[in-house]
Amino acid sequence: MAWNGIAGRYYDYPIEVTAGESAPSLTWARYMFHRHQHWLADREAMAAGLSSWRQSAKGCLNVAELEGRVAIVTGSSSGIGEAAARRLADAGAQVVVNSASSVAAGESVAESLPTDSIYVQADISEQAQGIALVDAALHRFGRLDILVNNAGWTSPVPHEDLESLTDEIFRRTFDVNVFGTWWLTKAAMPHLRESPDGNVVNVTSIAGVRPIGSSIAYSMTKAALNQLTVLLAKSCGPVRVNAVAPGLVSTPWTADWDEMHELVANKAPLRRSATPDDIALAVVTLVTNTYTTGEIMVVDGGLSLTI
Repeated sequence: MAWNGIAGRYYDYPIEVTAGESAPSLTWARYMFHRHQHWLADREAMAAGLSSWRQSAKGCLNVAELEGRVAIVTGSSSGIGEAAARRLADAGAQVVVNSASSVAAGESVAESLPTDSIYVQADISEQAQGIALVDAALHRFGRLDILVNNAGWTSPVPHEDLESLTDEIFRRTFDVNVFGTWWLTKAAMPHLRESPDGNVVNVTSIAGVRPIGSSIAYSMTKAALNQLTVLLAKSCGPVRVNAVAPGLVSTPWTADWDEMHELVANKAPLRRSATPDDIALAVVTLVTNTYTTGEIMVVDGGLSLTI
């Protein structure tokens, strides 16, 4: 114990007192030095505790909330899908990571997750490959609880340039974004019905609710997915079906869209594009809120309020 003559009370400072030296005779410099050392230690402990609290509070998830659940996340070798896979795994879910290509990246994501997770290559625009993706999840884990339909495709075409929106671009956009999502959800639904809280989260876009988007075809597909979401929610209960509709997100796909990112930074109330984790947190919120279905959650920093 060390005597604080100013305050008139003791502090738990481990100050050595030499033989014959009384506590009140400790020099002010020694007292202040040791007090500062303890203040630094207390500040570091508080900062560590606050950091830990922020990490656990961000997303409002208990680390074991999804323990034992199995999730398929399509298009999860990077970007939004990767962030969603990581958030789900952090909450305890076993995750099937997927991509149509980017095999090495997908395998790396699966191997880095904290739960028993796997990577399965499949192009969901091919119906047989989507079915095989579901079968792979069932073969490995014996169940399926969560489907995150994140895989998508686009080729930017100015809306006024109708001739440049070729039939090939149009069909490919619908094949991946609509048909692929539809086929995969149909294949998964019987197994989701067996889960105590089977649910689907479709990653759509504000292009599905506002007259914007990388192409007219892309906007049409995202509007179709939003409508599919509410129709399935109504028809397939108690399986829950929701959607997250992001604005512009900073991903490898949009890395060179500098003009668009600048526009969002100037126009959106929150003054920036989304990060993949912003969208992943919304996905996990819908996965874990067991009384929510049929919702289209817009996550765009307020951009759609201004356009």
